[in-house]
Amino acid sequence: MKLRVLVIDDHTLFREGLEGLLSRRDIEVVASVGDGEQGIRLAQELTPDIILLDMRMPDINGLGVLIRLNELGMKMPIAMLTTSTEERDLVEALQNGAKGYLLKDMEPDSLVVALRDIVNGKTVVAPTLAPVLAKVVQGNVPNSNVEETPFEDLTPRETEILGLLAEGQSNKVIARNLGISDGTVKLHVKAILRKLNVHSRVEAAVLAVEHGLKESQKNLAG
Repeated sequence: MKLRVLVIDDHTLFREGLEGLLSRRDIEVVASVGDGEQGIRLAQELTPDIILLDMRMPDINGLGVLIRLNELGMKMPIAMLTTSTEERDLVEALQNGAKGYLLKDMEPDSLVVALRDIVNGKTVVAPTLAPVLAKVVQGNVPNSNVEETPFEDLTPRETEILGLLAEGQSNKVIARNLGISDGTVKLHVKAILRKLNVHSRVEAAVLAVEHGLKESQKNLAG
């Protein structure tokens, strides 16, 4: 079935170019608008499969649109499509329910794959933002609901490994860094993904950002 996308972005030329490249890849752009309020109305009327939302817009910005759509109970996934690589923008988008944080300089085919993954339930962050994501995971991310995080079941070692896998480190590199075997790391990673109910390392890192996981490596001996 053809994917139905709503684009909300205040740059007309970008919108038109994006609409063209998506349609050439058998993705239907049900509407393409440059105004956040209009985008919110169309999201309710058209119920697209996914919304692509710019971060920087006049009047109501992307984050404001994201929050409003969540308040209205919109269930379709929303992905930010932006030029911003700012840590704060990434964190606020994920914490407010964005299921994707994609960059406008992505390759078209990579964008299409990301859209389909998001619609299928995954959370996708542009690969070039992996270092930013890792920094956030290993830093202190303020969150008022920290008591309700899903990380209570993680052991200190698993929490430590979560920070390393968020950096994109392989099991072999993690094993070398921690002085343990590859097999032990593999077991820890499987346990982390199972406990967090996610399917990939990136999703685990994103979940850590969403829930404000605090880096615990400083508290571990050795």
